[in-house]
Amino acid sequence: MSESEKTAEQIESIAILGGTGDLGGGLARQWSRAGYKILIGSRTKEKGLAAAAALLAEFPDLNVSGHENLEAATAASLVVLTVPFEHQISTLETVKSALQGKVLIDVTVPLMPPKVGTVQLPEGGSAVLRAQNFLGEGVDVVSAFQNVGAMHLQGDHGIACDVLVTGNKRAARDTVITLVEAVGLRGWHAGPLANSAAAEALTSVLISINRHHKINGAGIVITGGPVAE
Repeated sequence: MSESEKTAEQIESIAILGGTGDLGGGLARQWSRAGYKILIGSRTKEKGLAAAAALLAEFPDLNVSGHENLEAATAASLVVLTVPFEHQISTLETVKSALQGKVLIDVTVPLMPPKVGTVQLPEGGSAVLRAQNFLGEGVDVVSAFQNVGAMHLQGDHGIACDVLVTGNKRAARDTVITLVEAVGLRGWHAGPLANSAAAEALTSVLISINRHHKINGAGIVITGGPVAE
């Protein structure tokens, strides 16, 4: 069984590239407390070690370690990319070989300062599609978590936000949805990876809503539920 065919229950470890940032650090906090082994990756091992040490100082019993990005991606069963848009491809270049046969959750949003409240999708349709095209079919790229405020993941309260999960393989989306639920969120199958453009665009919409209505971390909620058979 390849790493990309494993279910979330079979995932032994999760590498978070950019795990020293707000969103990556929040995911590390939530998944480690849910019982997953977390490898925090950074461009330098020192930063990864520092981020892991800070989390362990708060929760000493967690299975968390700090690494350089390639080391983390190589050792992990599943990899998450949480770096800014401008560092997306350069980071993937350094870990491309380590991602083959694995699921990559890419949370990249193409925010382009100073107009971060304006939708500005990149050439090719979306940032996550760009990642899939760069990595090739040997990596199952899944888009998720673009519409969750990092401050919620860094806290200990319930999070009233749903997550749109897009990807070209149902099994990979299933795995990611289970990981979404592990941090107390609700995940939805939102179609193929091309639909990641909608989640990326919604981030700029939510930033505008936050600014206008003075909300700290607006999110989305899908109404309705499955129809009983």
